[in-house]
Order: sequence, then structure tokens, then C-alpha cells
Amino acid sequence: MRRLAGDFLRPYAGRMAAALVCMGLMAGATAANAWLMQPMLDRVFVAHDEHLLLLIPLAVIALAAVKGVSNYWQSVLMTTVGQRVVADIQLGLFARLMRADIAYFHANPTGTLISRFTYDAGMLRNATTVVLAGIGKEAVTAAFLVALMFYQDWLLALIAFIVFPIAIRPIVGIGRRMRRVSANTQSEIGQFTTLLDQTFQGARHVKAYGMEGYEQKRAARIIESLYALVERAQRIRAVASPLMETLGGVAVALVILYGGHQVISEARSPGAFFSFITAMLLAYQPMKALAGLNANLQEGLAAAQRIFTVLDVEPEIRETPNARPLAVRGGEVRFSDVRFAYANGTPALNGVSFVAPAGKTVALVGASGAGKSTILNLIPRFYDAAAGTVAIDGTDVRETTLASLRGAIALVSQEVSLFDDTVRANIAYGRFGASEAEIVASAKAAAADEFIRALPQGYDTLVGEQGVKLSGGQRQRLAIARAMLKNAPILLLDEATSALDTESERQVQAALKALMHGRTTVVIAHRLSTVVDADVIHVVDAGRIAESGTHGELLRHNGIYARLYSLQFADQATRDYGFAIRAVGS
Repeated sequence: MRRLAGDFLRPYAGRMAAALVCMGLMAGATAANAWLMQPMLDRVFVAHDEHLLLLIPLAVIALAAVKGVSNYWQSVLMTTVGQRVVADIQLGLFARLMRADIAYFHANPTGTLISRFTYDAGMLRNATTVVLAGIGKEAVTAAFLVALMFYQDWLLALIAFIVFPIAIRPIVGIGRRMRRVSANTQSEIGQFTTLLDQTFQGARHVKAYGMEGYEQKRAARIIESLYALVERAQRIRAVASPLMETLGGVAVALVILYGGHQVISEARSPGAFFSFITAMLLAYQPMKALAGLNANLQEGLAAAQRIFTVLDVEPEIRETPNARPLAVRGGEVRFSDVRFAYANGTPALNGVSFVAPAGKTVALVGASGAGKSTILNLIPRFYDAAAGTVAIDGTDVRETTLASLRGAIALVSQEVSLFDDTVRANIAYGRFGASEAEIVASAKAAAADEFIRALPQGYDTLVGEQGVKLSGGQRQRLAIARAMLKNAPILLLDEATSALDTESERQVQAALKALMHGRTTVVIAHRLSTVVDADVIHVVDAGRIAESGTHGELLRHNGIYARLYSLQFADQATRDYGFAIRAVGS
């Protein structure tokens, strides 16, 4: 609560102070209405004072106007503060996650992170708008009415409130239970969001494998768990109402018993008694509301705690205080005895050393899981080496600014990331401001211009989430066009042509050769036919460089590379033979 107030509410202290003034006017008007009961009964109905008969209704109208206008402005001001606080928190969350490491996204499901922005932010919005405004308004109103009661008769006021301290402990207990239930609910919401995200993204595979029933059962388990948690929360929240009703009834009974005896004995006028009991009944409602708002407040604080957990995430990949912009002269990439293990302790690289000479093409081949992608991820500092150094033109990448390092690198991965935007925006992603001619030229170089112009709106066609409206090969060609437009001196290709058909691959390979000319290129390829022309091929095996050389040298060495190549050649020959047999049969 202190952090929420200090970090996010403090900038809006002026608006909150104005809202507090409005709350004070509201509370004063409410207390004044209760106070008017005494002259109305004693002077108008008992003493028949016609002069007050005109003044008191006018006073009631004036107080109602003050109360209405004050309520409007305090509601507007507090709602604005609450919405602004949530917007600031969401902006902070997004900025923090944009700075987070790749490892953080791998460790936290997308749905769980999304729930921080949606469900948790919604709970926090409720706490800062409804609860904060409600607590302020109800507390100030109750304070004014209680002050009036003590002003009228302090002994009767003590009698009225003697039972309420009994409610403090149960209400605190209700709040604690609500926070626990709310935390569990928010965790389930995160899991549910993750399930929805995975199922909708994989709808094609769900249907292909007939897993609709299985996914429905998974969803049903979480939905039923959420239902049970929400129902439990409602039961816990509802406990406060009968507790306050019962205590309020006891308090009213005690006041009637003692106050009625005073009126009968003429120690107090009927007007004074009814003015007191009116103030008491008016004060009972905000006190009851405060007891209920405590449960909502605890839900909001549980959400705030989860949000602050994300806001406190510090990336491990950070710039050093003396980091300087990377000045790329040629673009040589050098690995020197690099070792790396993932957070779970799984070793990935064990003393990798090699050089990608400036302007040359270096290929990394090997079995899946050998460490090729890890090597690629260390160059733009998606991860940092545990030991050894990765250097560009002799400068350790950890001593450069991240913006300059990643600005010097273009990446095309087998996992194509397209955004639900136009074709033009996806190509220009990372270099907004590029001219139309440059975008079209990049698309032509990537063999993408022809199919783009065949789309309904050409370059203005929306590609859908993750490019769902395009084929795999089309998505890959847009990713290649994006890298071409960036025109970086260092090019990283991770199975860049894996999703292309033979004709498209031939076109893109020709474009890639033109793009790679004069640039340092590191290529990962499982299809060895695509890297036979590389200047150097490194065979990665179990986190080490097992063999190095040109295609011809490695074949003559008759080692791992030769074995992989012969297996692929045999598989290709078998496929070609099968095609020939089918062609003859047809």
C-alpha cells in the first residue's frame, strides 16, 4: 500500500486533495441533515414555529445541492486518478517487459503475463477507483456523523459504539482470507489465459489430432476451479454484511433503550433524541460499506503485489556503466572459449572457439540440440556467455550498448514473427521511415513482390496474427525482406529458407547470396545443400566445435559432416527415386 501510494498516487496528490475537500462537503451536508432533525421536531412539530417551517425545507434543498455537486466532482476526480494510476502501471509493466531478458519470457507463459495487464490491472483499477474513493467518502462521512453524535451526547455515543470494536478482528480476518483467495484466483486466471492462448494458436493441430475433447476437459478443470474460488470469495465477502447488521441492531437497541428512557424522564427532548439516532443510522451505512470495501481492497492489493513482482524484474542482460556504441569496421565475429548453461543447469556450450571473418559466410551445422542456436543467440546478447568472450571487431559485445549492437545485426529465424499489421509495416519493422521504393526493392530481392501484389490490398494487406493469412513460405520471404531492408553489416540466418518450396528457395538463395556479399554472415542449416558454398563450415557436436573446414575438406575428412551429408544425400536420392517411380506409373 505504501508503494502504491508513494510511486503511483503521489503525482496526483492535488486531485486527491480536491476530491477530499468534496468528500468533506458531502459529509458535512449529511451531518447537517441529521442535525436538522432536532429543530424540525422540537421547533416545528412541537412548538409550531412557522418561520422555521420555511427555512428548514430550503436548508434541506441547499444541502442536497451541495451534496450532489460534491459527490459528482469527487467521483470524477477519484475515477480519473484511478484510471491514470492503472494506465501508468500498465505502461511501466510494458516498458519493464520490453527490457526483460529472453529467458524471462521463456520462463513465464504468455497468458500469465497477459493476465497482469488485464485481470490484475482490472482488480487494481477497482481498488484505486471504487475502493479508494469509497473508503475516502465513507470514512469522511462516518467521521462527520460520529463527531456530531459525540457533540450531541458523548455518553450515548459511547453506548452506540461499544459493540463495534467486536467487529474489528473478524473484518481483519475476512480481509486476510480475501487476499489469499484473490491471489489463488489471479493465478488460475493466468493459467486459463495461457490455455486459451495456446489452444487458439494451435487450433489447427487441435483439430488435426482430434483433441477438442481433451482441450475442453482441460478448460473445464480450470473453469470449475475458478468458479469454486469466486464462489468462496463471495461467501467470505458476504460474511461482513450480517456481522455489521447484527452489531448495528444491537447498537440501535441499546440507544433506543437508554435514549428512550431519557425522553420519558424529560432529560432529553424528542428532537434531540431523533437527531442523534438519525446521525447514528446515517453513520451505520458508511461503516457497513467500509467493512465490505476492505475485502475489495485486499483483492486489489493482491493484484498489486503480483504486478510489483513483474515491475521488480531486473534483466540480467544489461549495459555496463561505461558501455560505448559499437563501431563496426569489418564485422568480424570471434568466439573465444565460450561456455554457457541455461538457468535450469543444462549445459549448452563447452569451450566454443571460432572466427567468422569480416565479410565471409560461416555455417554452423550439426544435430538438433548440439548448440547451434545458442551460439547464434549469444551474438546479439539474447543471452550472455558464462565464460569466455564473444567479440565483434575485437570489442566484447558486453562492453557495447545494446542498441548499437543489435542495430548492427539482422536476424532471420526459422520461427517467423509477423505482427497483425500490413505487409508494408511488417517489412519496415525495425526501420520505420523507409521509403516505399526501399520497401518494394527489399520485397523484390526476397522474391516476395509478386505474391504481395497478388494479395487483395497488395502492400496494405493485413497479414493477421503471426501472419496467419499467409503461407509458411510467404511468411519466411517477408522476414527475409525485413532483414534485407535493415541492411545490417552482420547477418544471422537460422534456417532462413526452411519453409520454402524448391523454386522459392532457389530465388531466395540467389537474393541471400547478393545480400551476404560483403557482410559477415553466420548461417545455421540442417539442409547441408544450402551451405556447401560457405567460406567455412563448423560442425557443432555436444556444445563443441568438432570439425571445421570447407565443404570439400570436410567430405575428405570423412567425419561427422561427411556422415550427415551422405545420410541427407541418400534420403534425397530415395525421394527422387520415389518421384520417378510415381511419374512412370502415372
